[in-house]
Amino acid sequence: MQGTKQLTSGLEDYLEEIYISHLNQTPLKGAELARKLNISRASVSEALSRLVGKNLIKYNSYEAISLTPTGIEQAKKVYEKHSIIKKFFENILCIQSAEAGENACKIEHIISQNILDRMTDFTNFCQANPIIIENFKKETLK
Repeated sequence: MQGTKQLTSGLEDYLEEIYISHLNQTPLKGAELARKLNISRASVSEALSRLVGKNLIKYNSYEAISLTPTGIEQAKKVYEKHSIIKKFFENILCIQSAEAGENACKIEHIISQNILDRMTDFTNFCQANPIIIENFKKETLK
């Protein structure tokens, strides 16, 4: 079995989308995943085969994609990383949701754990001290 730590940013995106469907208890097939990610069906099939090879998903072309226990663990990490970054952009930097989500998706693949942890700590600090965010909004959103 290949290591799961060596996921490309593209495979992380697939895994995250599969995880979101898993959380929503919505069956997801390869064709639907291709549509959601705006990627060719052939590219999706190749990526799904790689995820199967890493023991992160179970998949055949006739059934919905399902996550293995290892896949759930990996996908949850990617999803949480995205969520932390997006929350920071929206709630601390006052960035609109669409822009925050788009940039979080790009940054989640390269951010170090140390910076992510600091971002989380700062977000929690600011939310516990809302005057900081209020003052920031007053100064930057004039």
